[in-house]
Amino acid sequence: MTASQRPSADDIAATLRSRIRDGHLEAGTKLPAQAELAEEFGVERATVRQALRALHEAGWLANAGRGSPPTVAEPPAGGQEPQPTLVALAPRLEAAFAEPRVRIDAACLTAETLLLAMHAPMALVESGAVRPESVEVRILLPHRDVRLLYPSPADGWGADAAVDEAVHRRSVAQYDAQLTVLRQYFRTLRADHGIPAVVRFRTVPNTPPQKVYLLNGTEALLAFYIPARRTVDVQSEPRELWDAWGTRSLLFRHHAAHGERDALFVAEAQKWFDAVWEMQGPDLREP
Repeated sequence: MTASQRPSADDIAATLRSRIRDGHLEAGTKLPAQAELAEEFGVERATVRQALRALHEAGWLANAGRGSPPTVAEPPAGGQEPQPTLVALAPRLEAAFAEPRVRIDAACLTAETLLLAMHAPMALVESGAVRPESVEVRILLPHRDVRLLYPSPADGWGADAAVDEAVHRRSVAQYDAQLTVLRQYFRTLRADHGIPAVVRFRTVPNTPPQKVYLLNGTEALLAFYIPARRTVDVQSEPRELWDAWGTRSLLFRHHAAHGERDALFVAEAQKWFDAVWEMQGPDLREP
């Protein structure tokens, strides 16, 4: 392994965070010694110390710097607080990609947040920190022909046909661009890393009121879209639209390991997604 292929401190921290989140390293458990971690990741001990220091500062580790390996910190009382979607989703995808078989289901207004959050697990794959045996992703999105609740003209659909068409074309262009980049990620996983990876899209005939992500059958993440008025450029002219910034929506997390209520939520959310997916076929073709 060359120096450029060795994981960075950030890569090591991300891998250890994934092990903590998924229960492989439980609260109160001591981490392996720095020398053991350095040997595992093929790096110098200084890189391991940097990763451990970052985890300690972020609250993931306790008793760091006391002459013995740090321990995994106890989770805060009351469980994990909801976070903005883009902040919360990337580390959850990192954790999902640490598993041998990755399965991700998503039902959302656009693929923007998922696209941005995919940078994190893709970086781990590129660095060699993780290498799943397979990756399967299914995404439900509104059909291109649907006039969405958001983004929509501030005066409502039908007030000005030219504005209506311009807003709709803008949404479709963004939609197609996001799908194109996501598909390219999966081509990269297959061609550059030899990982069997597939992403499939199906469409629904309505505007989803919330976004749902289901990870490896054990975790469900839910966020509500909150519409707000804002000014955007449509055909080089400022227009008032109702829109929803999905990246800022608060994401609520439910994990099957957190108790019976969360396990039931995850199971019911997965049943809902599977049923809607089967209702909508066939898959959306390349634009």
